[in-house]
Amino acid sequence: MNRTAPLDAQRVSAWVAAAIDEDAAGRDATVAYLMLGEHPVDAEIRVAQETVVSGVELARETFRQIDERCRFDAAAVDGERVPAAGVLARVHGPARSVVSAERTALNFLQRMCGIATHAARFVAAVAGTGVEILDTRKTTPAWRDLEKYAVRCGGARNHRHDLGAMVLVKDNHVRALGGRDALFRVLDSVPRAPFVEVEVDSIPFLRALLERRVDRVMLDNFSPGEVAQAVRLVQEFRRAHPESRIELEVSGGVTLETVRSFALPGVDFISVGALTHSAPAAPMSLEVL
Repeated sequence: MNRTAPLDAQRVSAWVAAAIDEDAAGRDATVAYLMLGEHPVDAEIRVAQETVVSGVELARETFRQIDERCRFDAAAVDGERVPAAGVLARVHGPARSVVSAERTALNFLQRMCGIATHAARFVAAVAGTGVEILDTRKTTPAWRDLEKYAVRCGGARNHRHDLGAMVLVKDNHVRALGGRDALFRVLDSVPRAPFVEVEVDSIPFLRALLERRVDRVMLDNFSPGEVAQAVRLVQEFRRAHPESRIELEVSGGVTLETVRSFALPGVDFISVGALTHSAPAAPMSLEVL
């Protein structure tokens, strides 16, 4: 059962209104040219391959805003799977309205279902390891909430939503400060933030960082062997400092083929930018019956 919190209805309405305006669905030249009328038609949205569903309410709202007479009956809710060649939804309404709404509705569904399906593949690849898959901020501008919602539909978790969500020190921050020693001076002197994560690019950097006040370490572009070495180092630190619980996140260059090799005991999270920036669209189509 899908336990993903629903998207805000007012924001769904606004997203859909902007997309309909972008596509000029109210000025469909082909519909006008063909004098396509008000006679009712039935249509189905079918998926070409097994698909994790996301974006149903945006598709429903698309048909509603085009024409309130359209009826959209979803065959699955967000987070559920539809088998290859299966029906995702059925639509009934005036012919001109159904075909004018088609592409906008499919654009939402194909992008969001694609992300959800891609995320689900990564989650399945590490099943049983205890490692959680995270997304990143590598999202389409103005689509972040939709894409991060789709990630959750696929069973993965969201990393920070935006720059204001938490402290995450990355390589460019360190360079801008003047290097690692400058970073350590700051970490040793400033008031503690609620949650601090620091990206490291080597075992020596990790070793020096462990004595500082951090909550999570991101192992950036480590090989599986280096990740194993980092896990041993952190476990040794935890044994010497029982009050400490430093989380470990692996990031950088992780693919569906390699993700399992990084999901070692002691790793808490693997973050994958590809969940959003490289997810293929879910192939599907709307066919008038």
